[in-house]
Amino acid sequence: MRVIGRILAGLGLLILVGLLALVIALRRDAPCGAAAPPADGALMTAVVHRCYGPPGVLRIEQVTRPVPAEDEVLVRVHAVSLNPLDFHYLRGTPYVVRLESGFGKPTDVRLGVDFAGTVESVGRRVTQFKPGDEVFGGHTGAFAQYVTVKAARALTLKPSDASFAEAAALPIAAVTALQGLRDAGRIRAGQRVLVNGASGGVGTYAVQIAKSYGAEVTGVCSARNAALVSSLGADHIIDYATTDFTREATRYDLILDTVSTHSLAEYRRVLTPAGRVVIVGNAHLGNWLSPFWTPVKALVLSKFTRQQFVPVLAELRKDDLAELANLMQAHQLKSVIDRTLPFAELPQGLAYVEAGHARGKVVVEVP
Repeated sequence: MRVIGRILAGLGLLILVGLLALVIALRRDAPCGAAAPPADGALMTAVVHRCYGPPGVLRIEQVTRPVPAEDEVLVRVHAVSLNPLDFHYLRGTPYVVRLESGFGKPTDVRLGVDFAGTVESVGRRVTQFKPGDEVFGGHTGAFAQYVTVKAARALTLKPSDASFAEAAALPIAAVTALQGLRDAGRIRAGQRVLVNGASGGVGTYAVQIAKSYGAEVTGVCSARNAALVSSLGADHIIDYATTDFTREATRYDLILDTVSTHSLAEYRRVLTPAGRVVIVGNAHLGNWLSPFWTPVKALVLSKFTRQQFVPVLAELRKDDLAELANLMQAHQLKSVIDRTLPFAELPQGLAYVEAGHARGKVVVEVP
């Protein structure tokens, strides 16, 4: 028994040392490296980050232009939009991000996801797109003049009467709203739906998508943004500075929460007996495990009550992008753009988004 005890103690010590080493590795920030000389071939302008840190570490450099594989499309990017996802990868926080993006410094120096542009060329197996097509979608490294995307993945034709800026604003935010309401929320016509954070990137799309499903929509926002949210179709507006909706008498079938301003217990008070809360944002992200507490509590609580609490992490899919394009083409969905910036001001735009006060989306034009 003593031998077994010593073995278990040794294993425990090894695990503890391993965890400590992982913590140290995850927290370590390597210094920013010098720009690497681009390889042979055509060049393009791109935003890169050669270390983790605030938007000030971003640099605009000349890098090698990508070449599409046989199943890929090369897109000449005209506009990109900014998302919280971008500054999480920029800063490497929460630290769990670094398990994918790299220890110490990013393994992929490119940044960005949302884009809209024109097809420049296609791989030999691509049949659904051709040069000259106006498209939008999402792919890592979108903050650049060119990006390659698999034709079967997150890419679709741009609505004909939408600008590149309006289309570039769609992917992450609008897909999050759509999947949150339709898939996780199981939205139906006639339901009472509340969007908490209705003037933000996800919220502005969620109000419109909920209305397209025939819901009665309440938007929670500041008084400054009340007119905007009302113009998007919200039937009722709640000013969060003066009214705590979790203490009101109205009950909701579905709450889409983008800002995490209330506890799950508070949300329960204003849900119908079989209502659902869809959690698509966390305003209290920390560097370690705090981002996971609310999703874990939501999943556990859902096991013990008819009311359901569902965390959502959206996935960019071609069919959903096409559905959003159809809604926009039918004038049931529009992009709310807070500001449009030149490419050189992308770092300032990302800092503005990180501050959390953008109305709708921030878009950057790509030269």
